Amino acid sequence: MKTQPVSLTKNIDMSTNESKPSILNLFKCKCPRCRKGDMFEDKNPWHLKNTMKMNKECPVCGQHLDIEVGFYFGSSYVSYAFTVAFSVASFIAWWLLIGFSLDDNRIYYWLAINSVLLIIAQPYFMRVARTGWLAFFVYYDKNWKINPVQPLERTNEEQENNW
Repeated sequence: MKTQPVSLTKNIDMSTNESKPSILNLFKCKCPRCRKGDMFEDKNPWHLKNTMKMNKECPVCGQHLDIEVGFYFGSSYVSYAFTVAFSVASFIAWWLLIGFSLDDNRIYYWLAINSVLLIIAQPYFMRVARTGWLAFFVYYDKNWKINPVQPLERTNEEQENNW
């Protein structure tokens, strides 16, 4: 007589089908702690009335997104780095594809096109800069489902909207 093993537990698939979230999810403006929740209320950065309206906390993991009053002033440095990197990349691309010359005004054309592209990309750069700035202080937690969110240390609700 052939016996079959009897399982004392239900057949539960313990393997997760979720892939490890990439750091590239930060370019999608996802929460740096879980890399799944949206940081901003409106996903489209070019809805200019809602460009910088952020959720108070991550809708997925509950991470507080407004850590302290004036926290995101530092994101201007990250935004500056993005605009410089973009300008250098467009300069190199222009140089390789079109070239620069002392005999004509091609550098002025590059300046004009680069300026227009920077103005168009600025809402996205500002959002990614905020996401990157928060990622400097809030690290990815692979066990975010079981680890509690760290409580806020310095908050002053009376002063939140005084600028």
